[in-house]
Amino acid sequence: MSILERLISFIAPHSCIGCGSENNRLLCQGCSLALAKIPSRCYRCRSTTRDFATCQDCRSKTSLSNVYACTPYVDHAKQILARAKYERARAGLTEIAAIMHDYYPYIANDCIFVAVPTATSRVRQRGYDQSAVIAKQLARTYRVPYAEALVRRNQAHQVGSGRAARQAHMSDAFRIVSTQKIRGKHLVLIDDVLTTGATLEAAARLLKKAGATRIDAMVFAQTD
Repeated sequence: MSILERLISFIAPHSCIGCGSENNRLLCQGCSLALAKIPSRCYRCRSTTRDFATCQDCRSKTSLSNVYACTPYVDHAKQILARAKYERARAGLTEIAAIMHDYYPYIANDCIFVAVPTATSRVRQRGYDQSAVIAKQLARTYRVPYAEALVRRNQAHQVGSGRAARQAHMSDAFRIVSTQKIRGKHLVLIDDVLTTGATLEAAARLLKKAGATRIDAMVFAQTD
C-alpha cells in the first residue's frame, strides 16, 4: 500500500462491500469466506475435470494445462474488482490475492508467475496494472519467482466482446520480453477475470512457442 493509500485509509477507511463493517477492508474475512467457489472443471467447456485440468476434447485448442478459477464473477467478487479497477481502491487487489491463495493454498514450487498485461491505456488511467499487482503479491505469498515475461502490443479493450471478437483482437496482442526467462519453465499466468479465455490462450500460445514447457493459469473470477 502506497503512502497516499495509507493516508486515505486513515482519513476515510474502507467499508466492507458485503456487510458494511468499517474495518479498512473492501471485503472482510467473513464475506471473503462466503464467496461461492467454482467447482473443478475445464475452463473452456465447463465439463467436470480433476484439478481444473483442460479436458481431453479441448486440449487441441489451447496451450493451457490447468486453469484455476476461484469464484463466479458476480455480486461481491464483481464489486471488489470494480472498486479496485475503476475507483483506484488498490488495497482490494491485495485482498483478492489473499482470497486466491486461500482457495488454492498449494501450487508447484518450481513454477514462475507471469501476469497477463493490461492495456497500457488502462494502466495509465489507474496508475497500476491490476494483474501484475495480484501476481506479484501471490508470488511473494507462494514464495515462487515472478517474471515480467510479456508486454502488451495492441490496446483493444475486451469488455463486452464474444469469443470470436476476442480471438481476433488478441491474435497479436503480446510480445515476449525475454525467452531466457521462460524457456524450459513451468509458468502460471495470473489474471483477474476469465471470460472467454481468448486472452489467456493468446498469452499461453506465445509463451509455449517461446519455449515454456507447461502453462497453467489462475484467475480470481470467471463469468458464467
